[in-house]
Amino acid sequence: MIRNLRSAYQAGPGHRDDFLVLLPDRTPIGHTALSGQNIVNGTAQVELMLAPQHRGHGHGTDALDALVDLAFGELPMHRLTAETHTDNAPALAVLARSGFVREGTSRAACLHRGRRHDLAVFSLLRPEWETLNRPRAWDA
Repeated sequence: MIRNLRSAYQAGPGHRDDFLVLLPDRTPIGHTALSGQNIVNGTAQVELMLAPQHRGHGHGTDALDALVDLAFGELPMHRLTAETHTDNAPALAVLARSGFVREGTSRAACLHRGRRHDLAVFSLLRPEWETLNRPRAWDA
């Protein structure tokens, strides 16, 4: 996975990398993505989606932590961003547990099922990641 992420990063800015989230028995339960990679600024956006029946078991935090560790540990990223609906309490909690800091709100920024929704905007900087007191994905 690290090799694929590194080679895709070298492909150029704006590239998107998607990864399956698998249970230990290799059952797919969702995906993560690193998108909008900018080689000049060292920035990218992280995304996470889990099947509803697999939420609330720590899989989202584990998957996001692994993606963040790849982005900062293997690529010269300096800043990662994430967005979620302001009323998506589980996603807000996952981002906070993974060290992301809420920066603000993008008002009416998302059209979902015919309604406008506000988005909570988060970021995580490399120096913040370096001080996180948790095992790295490669230590697991």
